[in-house]
Amino acid sequence: MSAVLVTGIAGFIGFHVAARLAARGERVIGIDDLNDYYDRALKRARLATLAERFGDRVRFVEADFADEARLHTVLADAAFDRVVHLGAQAGVRYSIEQPQVYGRANLVGHLTLLELARARSVAHMVYASSSSVYGGNRTMPFRVGDPVDRPVSLYAATKRANELMSESYAHLFRLPLTGLRFFTVYGPWGRPDMAVWLFTKAILAGEPIRVFNGGRMERDFTFIDDIVSGVVSALDRPPADDGAEKPGGSVAPHAVYNLGNNRPEPLGRLIDLIEAACGKAAIRDDQPMQPGDVPATFADIDAAARMLDYRPAVPIDIGIPRFVEWYRSYAGV
Repeated sequence: MSAVLVTGIAGFIGFHVAARLAARGERVIGIDDLNDYYDRALKRARLATLAERFGDRVRFVEADFADEARLHTVLADAAFDRVVHLGAQAGVRYSIEQPQVYGRANLVGHLTLLELARARSVAHMVYASSSSVYGGNRTMPFRVGDPVDRPVSLYAATKRANELMSESYAHLFRLPLTGLRFFTVYGPWGRPDMAVWLFTKAILAGEPIRVFNGGRMERDFTFIDDIVSGVVSALDRPPADDGAEKPGGSVAPHAVYNLGNNRPEPLGRLIDLIEAACGKAAIRDDQPMQPGDVPATFADIDAAARMLDYRPAVPIDIGIPRFVEWYRSYAGV
């Protein structure tokens, strides 16, 4: 029986995607190098949860997917026919401090996965892109056909490069590929460097939170369950090699979709909801806009709705209390 290879399985989205695939009966092979960008204990807790819930249906392999020789060695005996490539170095601000890390993980790593997919003749590879590719676009909502050649962070540039590399592989080797531009994903088991986690932790501890641009930024906050539904739906629908134009503009077997909530929310309202869920007021430390940040994100999801039957169902009024409840349980507060 074949399996799905999931990179970044100990990460936030990778963990949830692996769980959804395993829950529907798939075998999952997960790759992660468990780096120290954030607390390894959280990553190991995610892996332990997968092992507890699904046993040997989920196999974990510790490896750096940018290390081609190591990757081929650890996967030599593994049979898989599809790939969900979610592993990457995340974070806009960190890319300003550590650009070389992004070059290795996001550029070399993506190329290594494309080569692996080509060598294995996989039926489909889905990969993570980002809403960051839209840069400072002022036309709202962001559409997959919009120009995306003015990235405002190195992280965004690497994600756009992933899309371009994928286009070349789809064209040259007819490899079915789907890129997903994620919009501000949050929820249980989320990342500690994201605003929802940082704000919740600080508010519960009675510590100040940094509020950039007076809270006037807007984000298309998207609950993890909705994102996972989009990822799995995309995996099940590889783009056809039929010469027709796909979302994103390719005539090769390569599609690009936005996965967002289609509903931008002011940062101030997000904080209000976290305060309500925590039962405590925030101590707000106003800060100017940070380098690499953008004032707003807003996903046009028409193509995903049409082609993937993508229907986000969880607004932040519901999703934020769910996250806070999980965080209290996980952190014991």
